Amino acid sequence: MDERRGEGLTRGRVVRVDRGGVEVSLGSRLLRVDDPAGELLVGDWVTVDGEGPRAALGEVLARSSVLSRASASRTSDEQPLAANVDVVVIVEPAWPGPSVGRIERLLVLAWSSGATPVVALTKTDQVDDTRDVLDEVRGAALGVEVLPVSAHRGDGLDALRERLGPGRTFVLVGPSGAGKSTLVNAFAGERVLATADVRSDGRGRHTTTHRQLVELPDGSALIDTPGLRSVGLVGDEAAVDDVFGDIADLARQCRFRDCAHDSEPGCAVQAALEEGRVTDRRLESWRRLAREAAFQARRGDARLEREERARVRARTKMWRSTPTRPSR
Repeated sequence: MDERRGEGLTRGRVVRVDRGGVEVSLGSRLLRVDDPAGELLVGDWVTVDGEGPRAALGEVLARSSVLSRASASRTSDEQPLAANVDVVVIVEPAWPGPSVGRIERLLVLAWSSGATPVVALTKTDQVDDTRDVLDEVRGAALGVEVLPVSAHRGDGLDALRERLGPGRTFVLVGPSGAGKSTLVNAFAGERVLATADVRSDGRGRHTTTHRQLVELPDGSALIDTPGLRSVGLVGDEAAVDDVFGDIADLARQCRFRDCAHDSEPGCAVQAALEEGRVTDRRLESWRRLAREAAFQARRGDARLEREERARVRARTKMWRSTPTRPSR
């Protein structure tokens, strides 16, 4: 990544975030810079003033995209994972079996970030016949490219590498043991990240404990993230519709605009369910993620929160001002 100077400042990119500070790549060298506010993300473009231990953070440049998930913290609604990402690679293992629900959830996060999602189905060398697994995953990732990959045999790496390119940034997300770090090493051409074998039950061990950007020889960049044990949703209704386009299209065909898709007459969703064009699992997943997206929207919209508090206060005031009738 080229360093650009202007008015005494050097342009660089955040490649690692630690407590209280970050590492910034300035092309041929790395520089440690304090980040007392803790607001920088891996992938951020910044300017740095000075050299060595006296270097100071200048400006954080505008972000083109931000990948976030809901935080478990009570003090924050979102946990940003990476910035300025072009493609989100959802890494899901074919063995011991993919979780299509997790894929759908990660797809909502990806579409909400402003980046383009791709699904990498890894460890295909451990499955006798990948056709059924691929069909299952493609049924959950409608309109998204699903690439079967085996880093051990090298299968699918060229197809995934074609999506890389100079100046493009990819972030890998998925559970522990899915093979994210192995993919980074394969694309880098050397062992830059630690890897570990999965447990006998197929569950992964954490090898990545922090988010890290790796610059690749062709000028592209990959961001590896720690394995996600749970994926809190950050998204909107549009992103949910992107993932569940089949059901969203059906919902627009219902007789009533406010159809709950339960037992209303003229419900196109229920008709498709009865005909086997939509599964119970996918319909329930759509409902659940739509509810979560609506909840996140309410939490993030200060205006709606103020209006709800005002309604509660008005109801309480009315209740207190209502005269109590004497009991007989």
